[in-house]
Amino acid sequence: MPHHTELIAILTVGFVLAYALGLAAHRLRLSPLVGYLVAGIIAGPFTPGFVGDQALAPQLAEIGVILLMFGVGLHFSIRDLMAVKHIAIPGAVVQISVATLLGWGLAAVMGWPTLHGIVFGFSLATASTVVLLRAMEQRRLLDTTRGRIAVGWLIVEDLACVIALVLMPALASVFGDAAGEPVPASAVIVEIGKTLVQVALFVAVMLVVGRRVIPWMLERTAGTGSRELFTLAVLSIALGIALGSAELFGVSFALGAFFAGMLLNESELSHKAAQDSLPMRDAFAVLFFVSVGMLFDPAILVREPLLVLATTFIIMFGKSAAAYLIVRGFGHPKSTALTISASLAQIGEFAFIIAALGVSLGILPEEGQDLVLAGALISIMLNPVSFAVVDRWIARQEASARAEASAANDREVAADAANHHLPDSLSGHAVVVGYGRVGQQLASLLHGRGVPLVVVEDDADRVDAARAAGLHAVRGNVAAEAVMLETAPQRAAMAVFAIPNALEAGETIARLKALNAAITVLARAHSEAEVKHLLEHGADGAVLAERELAYSLAEMVMATPPYRPARTNAAAPAPVHPPSHPPSL
Repeated sequence: MPHHTELIAILTVGFVLAYALGLAAHRLRLSPLVGYLVAGIIAGPFTPGFVGDQALAPQLAEIGVILLMFGVGLHFSIRDLMAVKHIAIPGAVVQISVATLLGWGLAAVMGWPTLHGIVFGFSLATASTVVLLRAMEQRRLLDTTRGRIAVGWLIVEDLACVIALVLMPALASVFGDAAGEPVPASAVIVEIGKTLVQVALFVAVMLVVGRRVIPWMLERTAGTGSRELFTLAVLSIALGIALGSAELFGVSFALGAFFAGMLLNESELSHKAAQDSLPMRDAFAVLFFVSVGMLFDPAILVREPLLVLATTFIIMFGKSAAAYLIVRGFGHPKSTALTISASLAQIGEFAFIIAALGVSLGILPEEGQDLVLAGALISIMLNPVSFAVVDRWIARQEASARAEASAANDREVAADAANHHLPDSLSGHAVVVGYGRVGQQLASLLHGRGVPLVVVEDDADRVDAARAAGLHAVRGNVAAEAVMLETAPQRAAMAVFAIPNALEAGETIARLKALNAAITVLARAHSEAEVKHLLEHGADGAVLAERELAYSLAEMVMATPPYRPARTNAAAPAPVHPPSHPPSL
């Protein structure tokens, strides 16, 4: 194959395989991450057939890391952490320490140097954000006590990984290839101190300059009205700060991207920045997981089965047992402790980043990376099983508590359920899907006119805003069956899809109509093709946003001199668009 087609080939094959296998994983009720990793294994050098360019894959993975960390910073919430700081901070620190020590012990059995063992153990300590949030959302737990503790715990783990990404190059530069030999403590302290000074300078510059310049850039760019320029601005900030932080201050790409996301999170345009950069972040995140899979040698499953089992045991039972004991030690019931344990019984994207960096720095053997990847694949595939066992246990406990009306666990479960339970008397309401710019205006107008509403939104801040406005709000993606059922669709009179994703809305509308054939469904579209798609899937009406805007502006023009007709006794002028041609209904 000619050299100039290698980039096209790896992108094409990577995306196609990731799509096919990610979809298959979803059908099997597994995380799509499993499909992406398997796609990488197929495209890697350890399996027959196509082999992706081994020089290009790491560079694409590096872009994926930058955008992943940018996304983490963009959604980083000190508020969520502070709400559960008394358990999340000490709990996560102890759990990370226990997992690191267990991994270190396994590495010592294999005869690895101490630093190699610590890096290996730390790689097994942090859970996947994607897997955890998906499991919590499916079970409607994000806004419960259990969900808030899990999310806060995850934030602490993310911060620990960011710190590790900063310190690992410093430690590698001190220990070098002699990772098992004694190194003077002064050399370690000096190198770490130098790194911390560089990080402090970077943070200071970002706080003084970045906090002012970044919001100013976004506001000016948004003022141009060009969506593509705004998207370019967001990506330029993410990639530019990541590269600049590495070149000017010697800190990692990951830290620069994370900090860029944090600063953008403070801007009023953060939601738009997150939305506009999401497709690019998702695309390169997929390539990151594919490239990680390309590094995995599946032969280790046959060559070292006991080590794979030991690694998986640390991930699924070692650190989960530590989390269970910590949560119970803070006085929370078994249901909360088991949920937290199940949610942490897997590893994901940060494990891959830490392991890959360790291998590149020479402080983790390639066999260690294979073990981490094997443990990740197995734990992610088995995580739904862990949750199913916990769900069944909690269901039995709830049934027993309702029957006896005395179980202590029932108090927290009942409180969790009450957070989102709609009044049984609510009926004939309108379900507004999406609480963005359009959804907020629509909900405000309907609420002001006395229409009973239930808002569905997956952004926590917007859900809080809806509740603060006195609305019933359900957090999550309405495409998920549990979320849809929570809106009481059987008793609803109408559903309005205020989200701009018409193609995604179509499938959801079809399922909604299957639950309640009498419900009236209106949706938002941005093209005639989207209108057709929505109507074919059961929507009773589709509003073409651009056309409605044109009609409104035309009516304003016709009501303004010199175009406004003089007041006479003659009949009123015809409307701009006749009633016989309603917009896309």
